[in-house]
Amino acid sequence: MTTPDDRAELIELLGRYADIADLKEFTTLPGRVFTDPLTLDFASVTGLPEMTVPLADYVQVLSASFAPFLATHHAITGHVVEVDGDTAKIHAHVRAEHWLPGADRWLVVGFYDDEAVRTPHGWRLNRVKLTAVHQENQPSPATT
Repeated sequence: MTTPDDRAELIELLGRYADIADLKEFTTLPGRVFTDPLTLDFASVTGLPEMTVPLADYVQVLSASFAPFLATHHAITGHVVEVDGDTAKIHAHVRAEHWLPGADRWLVVGFYDDEAVRTPHGWRLNRVKLTAVHQENQPSPATT
């Protein structure tokens, strides 16, 4: 059963997740958002298979990936939260916009299907899956 507190904390967790990239805050937020290690599935955007990685490794990749962008904005809405004890599933819509110098805005629209676990420090994402259903102006790997 999902309590109002669990639901609010899990929705806030996805807000913090968006803030990592949008605020370029790669120091304290990742530890407040993710487990270590964590499983990532961005195959619909990157073409890479799902992988489980140490948090420190993911933070390095994330920081380098978002460094070229002048700004990003991730709007995550329509949260559907299911809690089962100390685990949760969160389905949400995402519209992510990314601006590179001298390039058209890269738009990604899709869904997150994430999983979280309750830890002694609160809820943390242990699995993030992005399913992109539409993209515009995706930069080449050499650009990002």
